[in-house]
Amino acid sequence: MSILKVAHMGHPVLRERAEALDKSAFRNPLLQKLIDDMIETMHEYHGVGLAGPQVHEGVRLFVALLEEEPNPKTEATVVVNPEIIPDGDTREEGWEGCLSIPDIRGMVARYTSVALKALDRDGRPFELKLKDFAARVAQHETDHLDGVLFLDRMTSMQSLTYLEEYSRYHAKEED
Repeated sequence: MSILKVAHMGHPVLRERAEALDKSAFRNPLLQKLIDDMIETMHEYHGVGLAGPQVHEGVRLFVALLEEEPNPKTEATVVVNPEIIPDGDTREEGWEGCLSIPDIRGMVARYTSVALKALDRDGRPFELKLKDFAARVAQHETDHLDGVLFLDRMTSMQSLTYLEEYSRYHAKEED
């Protein structure tokens, strides 16, 4: 497995809509290697999610730790051609960061409960009901597949902060 280069904000790949994968793609060993490499890269950079465009691949694929309280032992979920369906209208502001926008955090309103419909790494359909943090991660990663960054979702830039200041002044509020 390999650590992949992560595209940073400003790279055009992050602003393009990714292409859906068709059923034949799942048999390709290169796709399976990409998935494994994305999981390894996500862990290497201590992320909770990583989308295809973030590693210069314009495909509708992301890997994520979709547990309410992910830890290093949490197994990554592979999500292909996702569809997010909000479960109600409730949205909540929460802190977000991104491997493509290193050392920056900001408050983003997201649905607190969603259904995620997608294909797994073998092309089998699945559906997950996600709440709170896991729902936020799935929405964030799906946005990447549409060329949207978390900064685009911020309704106010007042909360925009560097990671060091977030850790010093804001992370304590979350505990």
